[in-house]
Amino acid sequence: MGATVKVDPPLHERDLDPDPIAQFRMWMREAEAAQIHLADAMTLATAGADGAPTARNVLLRGLDQRGFVFFTNYASRKARQLDENPSAALAFLWRELERQVCVTGAVERTTPEESDAYFRSRPREARIGAWASRQSEVISTRQELEVRYEEIDRRHAGNEVPRPPFWGGFRLIPETVEFWQGRSHRLHDRFRYSRDGDHWRIERLSP
Repeated sequence: MGATVKVDPPLHERDLDPDPIAQFRMWMREAEAAQIHLADAMTLATAGADGAPTARNVLLRGLDQRGFVFFTNYASRKARQLDENPSAALAFLWRELERQVCVTGAVERTTPEESDAYFRSRPREARIGAWASRQSEVISTRQELEVRYEEIDRRHAGNEVPRPPFWGGFRLIPETVEFWQGRSHRLHDRFRYSRDGDHWRIERLSP
């Protein structure tokens, strides 16, 4: 029985879409087709006014020509940092495909209408959880959280659960989008899109 041959797919500039959002959508479709668990998970890096960085994983919940959207509690640490310093970085890793995408740019809040629409699409349990969790605050026990959840569940019994005023979305407006394809001998293919007015400049970077 022969040895397994390592796949070493190249990434050429001629194969890239001139629009990084279109290129990202193609890679996301391929990650989903490969049945990668949580292909829409992304590391979000932020820093507040003090410049100290923090990072966590969140889920991509919207994408169009304006940018990448995620949702959170506006009182959370990441939201407070984004209010103080409205810029951030995202990183997607699809290890099974040896691919990574890194995005940087300015961040803005989504409109209340966009936040309402996404909140309505969430399961009822997740909507109740958004009310119950005072995200990033210290709590004494898990029971404290569960009691709040049960109280809110009873309060909205038989009714729609509205979006909390302290919960909503952020949109990262990309300034750079970098596509990384793993290759043999650590000679990876790496391309960066940089916004240039109404267009995008594509440059190959050394790995």
